[in-house]
Amino acid sequence: MRRRVVVTGIGCVTPIGNSVPTMWKSLQECQSGIGPITHFDASGFPTTFAAEVKGFDLGQHIPNPERFEFAGRNIHFAIGAAAEAVKDAGILDDNVDPAMFGVYLGAGEGQQDFQLFMKIIAESAANGEFDIAEFTRRGLEQMNPRVEMEQEPNMPAGHLASLFNAQGPNLNCLTACAASSQAIGEATEIIRLGEADVMLSGGAHSMIHPFGVTGFNLLTALSTNNEAPQRASRPFDLNRDGFVLGEGAGMLILEELEHARKRGARIYGEVLGYGSTADAYRITDIHPEGRGATACINMALKDAGVNREEIGYVNAHGTSTMADTIELAAVKRVLGDDLGGASMSSTKSAIGHLLGGAGAVESIFCILAIRDQVVPPTLNLTNPDEGTEGVDLVPLKAKQREVRAVLNNSFGFGGTNASLVMKKVD
Repeated sequence: MRRRVVVTGIGCVTPIGNSVPTMWKSLQECQSGIGPITHFDASGFPTTFAAEVKGFDLGQHIPNPERFEFAGRNIHFAIGAAAEAVKDAGILDDNVDPAMFGVYLGAGEGQQDFQLFMKIIAESAANGEFDIAEFTRRGLEQMNPRVEMEQEPNMPAGHLASLFNAQGPNLNCLTACAASSQAIGEATEIIRLGEADVMLSGGAHSMIHPFGVTGFNLLTALSTNNEAPQRASRPFDLNRDGFVLGEGAGMLILEELEHARKRGARIYGEVLGYGSTADAYRITDIHPEGRGATACINMALKDAGVNREEIGYVNAHGTSTMADTIELAAVKRVLGDDLGGASMSSTKSAIGHLLGGAGAVESIFCILAIRDQVVPPTLNLTNPDEGTEGVDLVPLKAKQREVRAVLNNSFGFGGTNASLVMKKVD
């Protein structure tokens, strides 16, 4: 029999709360974390709003936060969420073998010092011509090597291993929007194989900066509803016009079941199934028939050994783009035209799209749905698109219902798909 994997700790930093209780309360109260961009002057961009993390102070999560003064927002968020998850699980209080404690993240890259970068570029242009040799010289003189090092995607995982003495497997995958769901699935496999007893897994990302907003605007992927930003993320709505860029982190402590029971840990639920596929189609477009998504969901259900009728809640990838209807069609193809009676919502309507961190935070929403028997809402869904008839998309407010098993979908740019099935432990 394969080893069973359960969730014993959760933590988050999000646009609607910098702790799990705050975030969950805000979501059930239908609060939105979306508003005008304050990280930089975005007034000249087609999109001037995002879902920013607010009021975050690393010093409230760890002692000596100054050791991370050169780290970017993504790393600070990862540390804050991980510190909450580790404390929640009590994992450091129980003499866990460091060699059997690992880290697997789906964390994104860090951020440039854009003001300094533009200053060096301006100083390297004479008579309207850019001098690469001068740019190199000035860059070597003025840029901070610690800041440059902290931009690497592997740095969050390395910092977390150091903070919590996790000497086991240490990995990071960056598969765009599917990254942290894929990380959770792969971390689950590591525990199943006996290569670790405990894994800290999740993701963190922040691209609310000039390059990030420019890139997504050029792809015409972002909503431009600047007049009403809190209503801009409207998954499955006929009037949706693009996703809302978010930032933050979600972290989970995954643990082998008997290991958790032996130390008397609280168990939120079990990670039963994991599926990962590729559309093998286009870089930015989901396959029009949802072939990758369909295969991924089927793979996760098969791995879980769960019948489709057991799924009570689906956390949709639901980005508020045209891909929403393709995802819904894929879920219908697997669960049935009415989703087998399951409820399905997109929490990106409240927190925006956290990119690499999205799947982990959405997995936490799924776990809390199991714990509290409450499914979170899809905000701003006032005019459902065609094809949504007969489907409970939990419009506008949360609802009580029985939830024993959940499905979480994450589909990333590049065509990477990841689905997770979690269930209450019997």
